[in-house]
Amino acid sequence: MRRLEDKIALVTGGGAGIGRAISETFAREGAHVFVADIDGDAAKTVADAIVKANGAATAYAVDVTDTAQVKALMETIKGAHGRLDVLVNNAGIGERADFRHMDDESWDRVWQVNVDGTVRCAREAFDLMRASGKASVINLSSVMSAKHTRQMSVYSATKGAVSALSRSLAVEYAPYGIRVNTLLPGYVETALIGRYLSNPMIAKALLTQTPLRRFGEPQDIANAALFLASDEAGYVTGASLNVDGGMGTTL
Repeated sequence: MRRLEDKIALVTGGGAGIGRAISETFAREGAHVFVADIDGDAAKTVADAIVKANGAATAYAVDVTDTAQVKALMETIKGAHGRLDVLVNNAGIGERADFRHMDDESWDRVWQVNVDGTVRCAREAFDLMRASGKASVINLSSVMSAKHTRQMSVYSATKGAVSALSRSLAVEYAPYGIRVNTLLPGYVETALIGRYLSNPMIAKALLTQTPLRRFGEPQDIANAALFLASDEAGYVTGASLNVDGGMGTTL
């Protein structure tokens, strides 16, 4: 028996990187995955690959900063399946800039995707998850929510907000059979941070801060998400799981 057999899952930011790895892993474990991404072509590429591998997936283009689009996505899932068993709020962006010179537009853009997008999806999916009776929400935060470096103020602030939101929702959603947990990845080799890791000096410094002495891979995060999504984590809610090679334990 696969660990997510017959589950209905939604992964935002599912068109690349960590989101793609989670989507493909969930599908291999038996879920029908809605691969949602602002880049509709990327979402379709992932969904097509899943179907080609004998999995079940639906691609959906959505901007999580747009309430109407998020509502439409949930209506699509409702019409097709009537419930949602797993929601992964993975869509996110970063902005590296000196705080003193960051303009309002840049700050708001990161906040709207990372925080407001998570809020919208968790809120608009509530009825579908309540219909499941045994649903799981997995919010992607970051080790940067507690471990800080220069020029990452807005990213760290948004991920700290996601972590706090997750703990609150774990309490609010528990009476409805909905678990809410948080994943805190360290530095994972994706396009989002690839431009930083390509600098040998930066890469060396980050590896020095990582006890396991390697960067994460998207599959590392997908494996942790699979556990939180599965019935094996049936008594786990309000938890924050670091998947960071030990980076969060260093000074």
